[in-house]
Amino acid sequence: MSAKLDPWGHYAIEDYRKLLEEFGISPIDKILGLLPHKHKYFERLVIFGHRDFDIWLEALKRGEKVAVLTGFMPSGRPHLGTAMVYEELKFLQSLGAHVKIAIADAEAYIVRREDRSEVIRRGVEFVAHSIAWGINPDNAEFYYQTAMDNEYYRLIQLFSRKITTAEMEAIYGDINPGKIMAALTQSADILHLQLDKYGGYKYIVVPVGADQDPHLRLTRDIADRFEQELGLKRPSSIYHKLLRGLDGNKMSKSRPEYAIHLDDDPETAEKKLANALTGGRATAEEQRRLGGEPWKCSIFELYVYHLIDDEKELKERYDECVNGKILCGQCKRIAAEKLRKLLIEHQKRFKEVITSGIAEKILKKPSF
Repeated sequence: MSAKLDPWGHYAIEDYRKLLEEFGISPIDKILGLLPHKHKYFERLVIFGHRDFDIWLEALKRGEKVAVLTGFMPSGRPHLGTAMVYEELKFLQSLGAHVKIAIADAEAYIVRREDRSEVIRRGVEFVAHSIAWGINPDNAEFYYQTAMDNEYYRLIQLFSRKITTAEMEAIYGDINPGKIMAALTQSADILHLQLDKYGGYKYIVVPVGADQDPHLRLTRDIADRFEQELGLKRPSSIYHKLLRGLDGNKMSKSRPEYAIHLDDDPETAEKKLANALTGGRATAEEQRRLGGEPWKCSIFELYVYHLIDDEKELKERYDECVNGKILCGQCKRIAAEKLRKLLIEHQKRFKEVITSGIAEKILKKPSF
């Protein structure tokens, strides 16, 4: 029986190689030479797969208009998993891409059953955090799903004609009217940039976690079916590994005790790290004799994704672990100090963005 990815779930993915085979995702290492600049996520295969990203990169090289689209569901507070997407957006923007970010308030209301006023308030925070992380608002757009124009909503209506319930069930498994609307709305998010009114960007890449691939498969099918009628083309996508929560499952806004949030004070973050699941052995003696297993460790994952940029230093941490030269407590203290610095610097920039009011200015609120 085929596996199914759940874009609304919170469980970690264990075998990324299987995803490449099961869902037809292409390995990223085959096209790294097409990147104009290096980035640690690509070099470390944190971004492990893609669909047609080579086509997007070739368009970029030719000087074509290219864009990157992604969305955030403001059902909680941004965390280090959210920041992975911020980081990818910042990198793609540095290559010359136009960035557009959806605040998925409709999806949060429908699927998560969140209070709309709270969701809209959080949307401003998500935008402010993205700018604080380094996204340039001068070459970016931000919007709520429920504050868009008629042409955007018309896409959702038209898309419903050429997709069946059976197809939705095959992609998503358990489905209901709310999830169907959320999925079709996400397709409109991804594809509306191709319309002339929204810029006419025919080359769009969507950076997402691997669990979000169902939305991309649906959207690519829809684009094929509307190529003649609306001139739509398949979007590209890149897939990053999911940052595990401190208990080993996917880091999730809905499980705050196991996530490092971008607004956590350093002391709170340090306490969370102290209880984090590691790749250590049962005893210190075993750790020194057998070495640790960093590939199982949520702390080492933080090093890879966020806390260590230098490849030499990262290798030193890895070698110390597998050779039993460092115990988990000491490693956690090193990580805590690096995390403290990251949070303090980010929160300082976030406060500046909030004080400036720019996030509220560029994010148009829904009219009702």
